[in-house]
Amino acid sequence: MAEPPKVVPISIRRLRRTELPVDTVSLARFLIGKVVVRELPTGRVVGRIVETEAYPRRDPAAHHFRGLTPRNRAMFLARGHAYVYFSYGNHFMLNVSAEVAGVGGGVLIRALEPLEGIEWMEQRRGTTRRVDLARGPGRLASALNIDRSLDGVDLCAAGPLWLGIQVRPRLESGAARPAVLVAKSPRIGITRAAHRLLRFYERGSPFVSGPARLRR
Repeated sequence: MAEPPKVVPISIRRLRRTELPVDTVSLARFLIGKVVVRELPTGRVVGRIVETEAYPRRDPAAHHFRGLTPRNRAMFLARGHAYVYFSYGNHFMLNVSAEVAGVGGGVLIRALEPLEGIEWMEQRRGTTRRVDLARGPGRLASALNIDRSLDGVDLCAAGPLWLGIQVRPRLESGAARPAVLVAKSPRIGITRAAHRLLRFYERGSPFVSGPARLRR
């Protein structure tokens, strides 16, 4: 498969909390096409969100289902905060809190299209294949050096990790980036409520994770 076209560096505006939908499913869809920015001493690393999963209120597959605990506290913060957890003793996962303060809800960021800091991501991941740098939530967290120290960070404020939107996004050719076509499917790797169509992804993006039947 040919490498997809690179994106010309562009300005990024931080998302305001008032722009985020007050609903987990709506937020999961809204975040497709937005960007995650990781600020580091060596510069910033940026990826465009191409895949998310919603874990809404009263969802038996969600960490918040049984209520507030010290571990899942960030899921109960006002929408737009980072919830980071360690999965299966193997890798970290980045989520965004998605409801009003005191109500549990989260959006898992499953995959990014790398935009800036690509060489740094390559060093972190040990590969030069751009499509594999942040395809899947574990790879994503590794590529952006995300760990539990970022749990609870306000993603709508200046800091080490934030959400943004590209200003006049263009491809390397100079052409305007086409409108995002969002598709949905069942979530990946869960057993409870596995039938629900709560995974959203950019149709046609080579950076989306999962089996081929869930990337069409």
